[in-house]
Amino acid sequence: MSTLYVVATPIGNLSDLTARAVEVLSTVPVVAAEDTRVARKLLSHIGTSPRLESLHEHTAPERLNALVSRLMSGDMAVVTDAGTPGISDPGSALVRAAIEAGHAVIPLPGPSAVVTALSVTGWSFDRFLFLGFLPRKKNAQIIALEDASSEPGPVVAYESPHRVANTLANICDVLPERQLVICRELTKLYEETFRGTACEALGHFSEPRGEFVIVIEGVGIPEPVVIPDSSIVTTLEKLRSEGLRGRNLVDRAVELTGAPKNRVYRLSLRHD
Repeated sequence: MSTLYVVATPIGNLSDLTARAVEVLSTVPVVAAEDTRVARKLLSHIGTSPRLESLHEHTAPERLNALVSRLMSGDMAVVTDAGTPGISDPGSALVRAAIEAGHAVIPLPGPSAVVTALSVTGWSFDRFLFLGFLPRKKNAQIIALEDASSEPGPVVAYESPHRVANTLANICDVLPERQLVICRELTKLYEETFRGTACEALGHFSEPRGEFVIVIEGVGIPEPVVIPDSSIVTTLEKLRSEGLRGRNLVDRAVELTGAPKNRVYRLSLRHD
C-alpha cells in the first residue's frame, strides 16, 4: 500500500511552505490539487513538476476512484489552493477513500487561515467554533449567528469580498457590541488586521478587497457558582421537615442546590 500525504500550502506568502512540504512535493509522482493552475505555480516555485490531477468539490465519484487506484502504484500528495486540505477546502473525500482502501494517510502541518487569525486576537481561550463560510441567504445567516452567539470561545468564519459587507451588517444587527478581529489578505502584500465591532468594520471596509477571516469574540466561560454549606444545610433541614430521609433526601437536595452529591451526603451526616 502507498501513502497519501495531506500537505498544507501557503495562504499567501510562498515562504511559509515548510521544508518538509517541499521535500514531499518534490518526491511524490502525483499531486492531487484543487486547482492545477494554482498548484503548478507553487510547484514551479520549488522547482519540481510531478503529475497534477484535479480534485475539487465537484469531482465525480469515478474520478475519485481513479485517484485511489493510482495510489496503488505509488505515493501521492493532496493540496488545496491555500491552507490545509479538508478545512473548508476539498480533500476530505480523497482522504476518506484512501483510508477505506487501506492506504496510509499522513498529514503535513502548515498554514491555516483559521489558526493564523486566532493567533493575533490576543484573547485567552481554550476552544473556538469554526463556521467556515456562513450561509448565503440573510435569514439563514442570522440564524447561524444567533446560534453561535452564546459560544464561550471565539467564532471564526470565512468571507469573500463580495459578501463581507452584508455579513458584517448581519453581525452588527445580531451582535452589535461584540468585539471582532478581521484579517484581510493574510500573509499577502496588503495584509490587514482590523479590531472593533462589526458596525465599525462596515465603515472601515467600504470598498472590500481580498479574502476575509472574521473572528467574533466569545462570551467566555462563566465563573462557577459557589454554594455555601449553610444553603445546603438549610435545604436538607427543610426536606427533613417534609419527611425525606436517606438517599431520597440527598438526591432531592442535590437536585435543588446543584451541589456535588458527595458534598451533600457529607453535610447530611454532619447535620443529621
